[in-house]
Amino acid sequence: MQARSTRRPARRLAALALVLAGGCLQGCVAPTPQWDARFGDATRANLAAQVIDPAPANAANPAAGVDGRAARAAYEAYQRSYANPTQPAALVRDR
Repeated sequence: MQARSTRRPARRLAALALVLAGGCLQGCVAPTPQWDARFGDATRANLAAQVIDPAPANAANPAAGVDGRAARAAYEAYQRSYANPTQPAALVRDR
């Protein structure tokens, strides 16, 4: 019976050593060059998709599509919203 009980810890120790050796060998694996070459492409594509005009200084009419009166009214309404902020609606409980 003792021979059997001494084998279990030895097997567990051998299995643990094998797992640790395998884990150490993972550090020797070369990184994937296919992924590294394209790292950040999605971020750059998303950033480029959000740019409306990449050269606004060269535009003939920098405020195309903006009515002066409407822009001023929108700006003043924006400024007033911070001078007199509206209170949020109170939460209602059904109890």
